[in-house]
Amino acid sequence: MGEDAILPIAGIRLAATAAGIRYQGRDDLVLMELAPSSRCAAVLTRNAFCAAPVVLVRQHLGQSMPRYLLINAGNANAGTGAPGLAAARACCQAVAEAAGCSFEEVLPFSTGVIGEPLPVERIVAAIPALLSSLQPNGWMEAARAIMTTDTRPKLVSRTFAIGGRRAAITGIAKGAGMICPNMATMLAFIATDAQVAPECLRACLHSAVDRSFNAITIDGDTSTNDACVLIATGTLGNPPLADLNDPGARAFQEALDAVCRELAAEIVRDGEGATKLVRVRVEAARNRDEARQVAYTIAHSPLVKTALSASDPNWGRILAAVGRAGILDLAIEGVELWLGGIQVVAGGARAPTYTEADGAAAMAKPELLIRVALGRGDACAEILTCDLSEDYVRINANYRS
Repeated sequence: MGEDAILPIAGIRLAATAAGIRYQGRDDLVLMELAPSSRCAAVLTRNAFCAAPVVLVRQHLGQSMPRYLLINAGNANAGTGAPGLAAARACCQAVAEAAGCSFEEVLPFSTGVIGEPLPVERIVAAIPALLSSLQPNGWMEAARAIMTTDTRPKLVSRTFAIGGRRAAITGIAKGAGMICPNMATMLAFIATDAQVAPECLRACLHSAVDRSFNAITIDGDTSTNDACVLIATGTLGNPPLADLNDPGARAFQEALDAVCRELAAEIVRDGEGATKLVRVRVEAARNRDEARQVAYTIAHSPLVKTALSASDPNWGRILAAVGRAGILDLAIEGVELWLGGIQVVAGGARAPTYTEADGAAAMAKPELLIRVALGRGDACAEILTCDLSEDYVRINANYRS
């Protein structure tokens, strides 16, 4: 999205600076200030080795509403034990003292290399400059500063109507590798000026994440630091959205879904070394969980992903993934497969009308739909993934170099 299309959110100010955490010559530290009227909800990684900042975010959200978010790139502060937790606390305390808020009103977020000590002194030294440069139009600078292996910033804005008033929603995200559901190394920060009751805010976020950030995969790895934060500043002045069936709440949910889906798609498009955006849709399953199980087995298959990279219509790899997805009573004669609009498999075998040339043409496109029908029911699920290229290996082999 162009910078002129980014919508500032009343009640949110941001600043970014170069703290030298890992990268040289670029911003790598962000401070986000939230209006006192703000409400906040978050979805966090389920990785058992969750990072120190994730531990603190869980604690602080249970005690108060945040006033500041501190986000650093280049160092995950994960796998750092008690010293890492002390480091995260020290950063929160430094913001609290400088900003005049309580320690619990600061939420820390980190992304980057795992197992390295967080350079607390550099972060603390940069906080005064961040506070003095907070401004409502700092979204693009923030989106760039939180990047790690990303090749470009990810930012989306939308508007929606609440009782005749025009509300805005803006979100940024980072992520290009170590992306898999249960929060997909991604961070996302989304804000609206609408007033939303806390329970409604949480419900809307969980629903949106389930259909976006938890429906993507690049490499099957779930990060230690994943987080998606939703903030409602309440500055619009509308009556609080509390009933999910209210027209205003439905409009908010639709706008939030759109922002999350677009950010999630941008993460997959920017997958490390990715050249293709691939939608895997599994239909005619007995239930959604079964459909997702098959879809993820296809999307996580290195053989499928490398075939995608080479634009090789090796559809046998897709069938093999369906067959090992754990559907024990699968009747293979009911399975059908399409690459784009080309039917490849009918009745569990090669479709009579299929040609290799048609398959190759479908696979060569930068965006591809792999559609599988299981012939078992009415449930379906769709996820986003990408191909696996030689560049993915190069980027991750040299990540700490």
